[in-house]
Amino acid sequence: MKYEKRTKNGYLTVYLSLSLALLLSLLLTLVEGARINTIRMESECAADIGMNSVLAEFHRELLEQYDLLFVDSSYGTASPSAEKSAQHIRNYMQKNFTVGERGPDNVRDWLALSVDKAVLSEYSIASDNNGDVMKGQALAYMKESTAEGMLAELIGHVSANIPSFESLGLDTRDIEGERNDIQAQIDAIELPKKMNENDEEIEIPLNNPADKVNAFRAGSILSLVLKDTSFLSGSAIHTEDYISHRALYRGIGPSPESSTDGAVENILFDEYLIEKCSRYGEELDKSLLKYQIEYILEGRSSDKENLERVAKRLLTWREVSNVIYILSDSEKCAQARALALSLTAVLQVPALTEPVKYSILFAWAYMESLYDVRCLLNGGKVPILKTRADWKTDIDSVANFSGDIPDEDNGKSGLSYVEYLRIMLFLEKDNTKKLRTMDVMEMDIRITPGNIYFRMDACFDSFLADISVSSGFGYHFDIRKRYGYD
Repeated sequence: MKYEKRTKNGYLTVYLSLSLALLLSLLLTLVEGARINTIRMESECAADIGMNSVLAEFHRELLEQYDLLFVDSSYGTASPSAEKSAQHIRNYMQKNFTVGERGPDNVRDWLALSVDKAVLSEYSIASDNNGDVMKGQALAYMKESTAEGMLAELIGHVSANIPSFESLGLDTRDIEGERNDIQAQIDAIELPKKMNENDEEIEIPLNNPADKVNAFRAGSILSLVLKDTSFLSGSAIHTEDYISHRALYRGIGPSPESSTDGAVENILFDEYLIEKCSRYGEELDKSLLKYQIEYILEGRSSDKENLERVAKRLLTWREVSNVIYILSDSEKCAQARALALSLTAVLQVPALTEPVKYSILFAWAYMESLYDVRCLLNGGKVPILKTRADWKTDIDSVANFSGDIPDEDNGKSGLSYVEYLRIMLFLEKDNTKKLRTMDVMEMDIRITPGNIYFRMDACFDSFLADISVSSGFGYHFDIRKRYGYD
């Protein structure tokens, strides 16, 4: 039998082997690229989740009472620290990474991610720049919650009152100095003398009715304008416990980009205070101090003292306005002159006539101002500058004044107490308002459960985080993100 010799060519096997090696290399490269991109994507997603989760830890009471979104970096403790929030980011991220050799459903973890570092490089605290961050959020709330028409009406109303207020000099005119000058003129004139029953020479008393009125200036304003002061709030605080009187924690973030110190912004912020804070006649159960607007204006440690000082300021404004009016009323000037001439000493010393007349006019204006303040505190209205129809008192009231102010029908035209408060707020220094507003916020939050250590300079609303993530497969990523309540 004859056998044929056959040869087998192996070129196909070699080709397939070489091709398979190339395909495997490509496949493994694609798999590794997919792993890298997945690691990057999951790191970014986890960072987003972690930072959003920190912002979701906003202070509930601060939102409920003041519509402000801030994270309290103390988390209810006495030790605020940005590191605590950074640790929360790390924890949230780590929980969103698959941990261990086996993941869910016993599937091998192909990423093996872990957080190496998460720090807050920048953060803006509510009290930064004397409270600009807090004010910025308050303005954002007002612009969003207030209807455009109402907003324009409010701004127009305040803007209309301020020019007339300033032109009259109600907050700048030294009415007390003018009154003292008139009294100095009277004191400089020697009174006439007469002989008494013992043949002794004595001065004829002036018996100026203005002196009886002026004697009440040294007492409490509230005891004059309120029939009963026993119902007034007796709340008091230690001012040194609050933000306007202590050293502050400082943020390391940028200041708010939008302006917070324009006239419109200040009017909006004042309206925010009117909406959120209590005041005399509009007390809130939630508040520690019951007259919070009065505290923001005066900064004293007790409700009574703050209300007393606001009432005194109102009284001064009304006195200036009423003096302006009464000096322009020829009939009232004539009545004051006639009363002055009825005094024996004046009849004998004509030089006393004019200064005594003016002292009576100033006392009359002061009495009218007491009526005005009572009207305002009772819920009535008083115009900035009165007319004859608005005037309440008469010349006999000056001669017979005993400190009692009878109840009158409250005025129906002019400005109310809260509208006068708006003017006071508009004239107050912006930094003072912001700091005292944060005092009020601290007072109210601290009396709620679990917030005894609350402080506004521990609260932040935006932050920049630097995060480092590594993989068990040798990869490393750095992430930088800024988050806030926008």
